[in-house]
Amino acid sequence: MSQLETAAPTSTAPGGTAPAGTAPAGVAPAGTAPGISPRASQTAHRYDTADLESHRRELTGYCYRMLGSGFEADDAVQDTMVRAWRSLDRFDGRSSLRTWLYRIATNVCLDQLNGRARRARPMDLGPASSADTPVGPLITDNLWVQPVHDRAVLSESADPAEVAATRESIRLAFVSALQLLPPRQRAVLILREVLRWQAGEVAELLGTSVASVNSALQRARATIDSHAHEERPTEAMSPEQQILLDRYVEAFQRYDMKALTSLLHADAVQTMPPYELWLSGRDHILEFWQGQGHGCRGSLLLPTTANGLPAFGQYRPSGTPGRYEPWALQLLTIAGGQIVEFSFFLNAAELFPSFGLPLDPNLRAAASVPMSSSGPDGQPS
Repeated sequence: MSQLETAAPTSTAPGGTAPAGTAPAGVAPAGTAPGISPRASQTAHRYDTADLESHRRELTGYCYRMLGSGFEADDAVQDTMVRAWRSLDRFDGRSSLRTWLYRIATNVCLDQLNGRARRARPMDLGPASSADTPVGPLITDNLWVQPVHDRAVLSESADPAEVAATRESIRLAFVSALQLLPPRQRAVLILREVLRWQAGEVAELLGTSVASVNSALQRARATIDSHAHEERPTEAMSPEQQILLDRYVEAFQRYDMKALTSLLHADAVQTMPPYELWLSGRDHILEFWQGQGHGCRGSLLLPTTANGLPAFGQYRPSGTPGRYEPWALQLLTIAGGQIVEFSFFLNAAELFPSFGLPLDPNLRAAASVPMSSSGPDGQPS
């Protein structure tokens, strides 16, 4: 059953699935409103929920780049789908269904962004701290760029070059940089630079001129360039990286600082929203783990993927022997055969279900699955 059908239950056919073309409960079927042109009515009847749902993944990627949160992207796409179904009888086919859905999704995102503070990463807000700096108070999650599951935004059938480009465009650093832009500039840059739309197509979608689109793109590029950090390109997963990740899982679960030292780059970085504190340098990271972060000793890790990167659900000992509790979603960036960045998102209980991770890992053995034993999407095979 599609997410649209789940969110808005309908009468179902035998077997529990909604009949194709069935509207969400409480929504009039397309083409039934008075005053609809014959062309619009005929166009509407060519489409059903399956046609709308076929665009969900790419729309989620677009809304994620616009909003900086996987949760908000899901909500925005769901709103887009409902609005599209309710308006389907007025869709006359002068543009493609895809373009029409992007127009609706853009308006949903612009509405959400109206008057809202931008999302950021800890390094956007101040300098790195030392390992003995108190972590400070929790800062509301609405401030932070949040992760997104690869499965929600990456196509399973796209060619490798397209998948690699998409991974780069959902990296946390790039998504954070996008949040610096005014919302309409953000939409222009994503549509032109990431999705490769023509200026005329973007102008039509936004209801403006090509000159305005080109001007907005120029200003957006200047802003992004002026805030650019030195970024290492994401490397495609290789057998060597799989081995490194297996070594990391073993070393972290044993909390073996000597083994971890060999895996971390000397200039590695660690962030841990919703805390503002972040660390720069392998020595500071390992000192923190042995000091304020000592409660992570004895943790278990389960593999997943996020933002085009290998990721793990981390479970800390709960205090009851043999029991563990969700603690963090770890995202790892690898370059040159070493780990160069850790992003630890500590709102684990909220995030884990979206990443296919259980809230209770139960057995230690289940949490010891190495990345090399996982499927192509990072889930245990």
